[in-house]
Amino acid sequence: MIRRSAFAALGLVAASAVALTGCASNAAAPAEGAVDAATATSVDAFGSFEALEEAAKAEGALNVIALPRDWANYGEILDLFASKYPEIAITEQSPDVSSAEEITAAETNQGLDTAPDVFDLGLAVALQSTDVFAPYQVQTWDEIPDALKEPSGLFVGDYGGYMSVGYDSSKFPAPEALEDLLGDDYKSAVAINGDPTQAGAAFAAVGLATIQSGGDLDDFQPGIDFFADLQKAGNLLKVDVTTATVASGETPVVFDWDYLNATHKADNPNWEVVVFDDKGYAGYYNQAINKDAPHPAAARLWQEFLYSDEAQNLWLKGGARPARMDAMTEAGAIDADLAAALPATPAETLVPTQEQSDAAGVLLGEKWASAVQ
Repeated sequence: MIRRSAFAALGLVAASAVALTGCASNAAAPAEGAVDAATATSVDAFGSFEALEEAAKAEGALNVIALPRDWANYGEILDLFASKYPEIAITEQSPDVSSAEEITAAETNQGLDTAPDVFDLGLAVALQSTDVFAPYQVQTWDEIPDALKEPSGLFVGDYGGYMSVGYDSSKFPAPEALEDLLGDDYKSAVAINGDPTQAGAAFAAVGLATIQSGGDLDDFQPGIDFFADLQKAGNLLKVDVTTATVASGETPVVFDWDYLNATHKADNPNWEVVVFDDKGYAGYYNQAINKDAPHPAAARLWQEFLYSDEAQNLWLKGGARPARMDAMTEAGAIDADLAAALPATPAETLVPTQEQSDAAGVLLGEKWASAVQ
């Protein structure tokens, strides 16, 4: 599953275009005195949340992109929105594309009614693409940590977790340290989720390898060196990870986000997940609205829904850590049982800054392919 960039994600990367065919949008300019949903920066522009709901129902459609149903419980989240708003038809486009490809889809299909209304992205791609977004602040804006949101609401962190190693415990021993994966026990067995020059989970795998190899996030070279050694040892498996490859045993040891690795236990009861307890690499994914969304009111209603108590608890059900978790815990709105089931956090949590992320992206673009060829 080659899925978008993470909170601390890829550098400047060109992505292949995603061709989404469709007719030109028939959206008309708002009537005199009516709300222009495309310029609304909060629910106040509509007068009330109920007015926003009515405007979205009138549009009758929502185009989402890059939302795999088995990713952080997106399937249940999409289904709940559909059940709450049966008047709004959801089109789920290209579920497995990367963050960069989401932006390409918006640019390629600008003016078409098939263009994505909303995005789910990593920080680096979001920072590169702010001219594509419309600012919007949801009603729960004040409960989202400042570190997870662009001040005007161009993009906002929503859910996240820690980079981990998942493995089939019936065939492999538990890796107690990163170096264990270089041993003979893991021959032709270790995969990462995508290409780190394009996919955030893979980028984060190199970040985790960096900090677990004694390096720091100013320089991802130790992480690149680790995967080069993994390749030389014959242990690196060059297969893109999906639910199917894990279920079939094709990718029996996987670097991925902890909430994604945890889902594989449903298909393989022997699947276990390790988050190294000394230093952890954390990341969040971000929501944004296409400034040229063909359904601008539905796009804003979707954002409101994603940051509601209901949806935030569904992220938690999917094993991810929701952006409003602290505020919801204080208010007693969090699902306490689900929160208690989360893996323990490492002693030290590390998240790259924008500058570190950009530098890592450049370095990976220069050195990754030759390191693992």
